[in-house]
Amino acid sequence: MSNVSDGSSAMTGRERVLRALNYQPVDRVPVDLGGTLGTGAHVSVVANLRQALGLDKPATRVKVVEPYQMLGEVASDLRDLLGIDTVNLPGPRNHFGFADADWKPWKTFDGTNVLVPGKFNTEPESNGDVLQYPQGDKSVPASGRMPKGGFYFDDIVRQEPIDESKLDPADNLEDFALLSDEDLKGYEQRARDLYDNTDLAITTGLPGTAFGDIALVPAAFLKHPRGIRDIEEWYISTVSRRQYVKEVFAGQTQIAIKNLERIYQAVGDRIQAVWLDGTDLAAQNTLFCGPDTYRELYLPFSRKLNDWIHTHTKWKTMKHCCGGCEPLIEGFIEAGFDILNPVQTSAKGMDPHHLVDKYGGRIVFWGGGVDTQKTLPFGEPDQVRRQVSERLKIFGTKNIRQGTACAGFVFATVHNIQCNTPTRNVLAMFGALGRGV
Repeated sequence: MSNVSDGSSAMTGRERVLRALNYQPVDRVPVDLGGTLGTGAHVSVVANLRQALGLDKPATRVKVVEPYQMLGEVASDLRDLLGIDTVNLPGPRNHFGFADADWKPWKTFDGTNVLVPGKFNTEPESNGDVLQYPQGDKSVPASGRMPKGGFYFDDIVRQEPIDESKLDPADNLEDFALLSDEDLKGYEQRARDLYDNTDLAITTGLPGTAFGDIALVPAAFLKHPRGIRDIEEWYISTVSRRQYVKEVFAGQTQIAIKNLERIYQAVGDRIQAVWLDGTDLAAQNTLFCGPDTYRELYLPFSRKLNDWIHTHTKWKTMKHCCGGCEPLIEGFIEAGFDILNPVQTSAKGMDPHHLVDKYGGRIVFWGGGVDTQKTLPFGEPDQVRRQVSERLKIFGTKNIRQGTACAGFVFATVHNIQCNTPTRNVLAMFGALGRGV
């Protein structure tokens, strides 16, 4: 059950990740691919990689395990060959509110043969676009659109006209409900299977724990979403309707803690890291909110969830925030997050040396391993290898605290590997990590 292809390491992936998360010595930098919804790869990238490594024939179909971002399954044979140290425990439903089950064939616009969930709509519109429907129900308005020739889905905003006199925080709380007994049984079974049958670090995303995640505001999984559902209107509301937003977050927190209690009863400490909050609060060169606003509007609610987790479980918690979020990192630490992802090193203020010097030993860097905007998709293999080697030295060597061999670093790309990324560059990345591929 070794997850290291050359068999040279005595550490399991689970041990390796746990030690890195606890700033303890490790034998090598742990590596994540597909462990979270922000550290995977487009299904076409996975399919091409599998063929290049001799795992599949061209006609073999890879599963789309997350249809919104069209992420491909990182299956056990690929994990073993690449020495991946993580595995994802999926939730009961995807972004569009239906289960990843009952697989059927489909072909992406770039010609990749894939498998998609049974409720995934495979019929194009007259203009060639592909629509997705909440819970797979085509009797209600579509909630997602992939433009003809595209690679991903965009949420369709279904904002009803807002009547200020009738605006009720309860409308924005219909996203968040207690998990059913069936959902909890599924968590328990999947967690037990992954824990007993792999030696990898198990990661999972938790439902309803992200505050104002703009990918979720349109509620592509609800048939008739009410409340504030337009992305622009939501951002405006964080200023003009701040009390309303706070009431939403407060109600969300109460529901989330009840779900945390029930999930923990189901899975216990079989999982090691949880994607707690995926709310992006920064762009490439600026912030969506300043540090003071973060401390007032977001931090108190995140801290309540982090406090519950750290009091009752052994889980480590991840804060996902794209962009130049450096001015907010101190607040993330104060809120109790253990891990920062995706560490977008190309954004303003996110120089790796600066991050390590200022925050090393206080928050784990999960990501930042190679740039997925320019270097990985558009660079040459030598450029990829150089950048990976540099990041290993900075995050995995410079970021040493108390003599550890890898203080607080899990290698992953800066967010998911995008479509059309050359396979030779992906292979170069793993070659730089010491994998014999």
